[in-house]
Amino acid sequence: MPVGFLTDEQAEAYGTFTEVPTRPELERFFFLDEDDRDLISLRRTDAHRLGMAVQICTVCCIGRLLGEDPLAVPWEVVECLAGPRHRRRLVREAAPGAAQDAVRGS
Repeated sequence: MPVGFLTDEQAEAYGTFTEVPTRPELERFFFLDEDDRDLISLRRTDAHRLGMAVQICTVCCIGRLLGEDPLAVPWEVVECLAGPRHRRRLVREAAPGAAQDAVRGS
């Protein structure tokens, strides 16, 4: 993707969370509709379902899938989607890349 018109700082920050989303942003971008929930329900484990939810919502929020590190999201995002009680266990079980491939349709 051409990024020559961006400053170095903007190009480096592209497609990442540079700040923690605000409560209104969480409510707007981290909402899962029925189609999203149907797609998510096809995943086998809670960790995979969380990963799929994070990737779907990340596309809505920052305009692309997470890059090399699928855990490069603010904890507030994970808590919003999974709830604080499940956060540590789900993140430990996450399979890097599986949700990205599913969202892409691979």
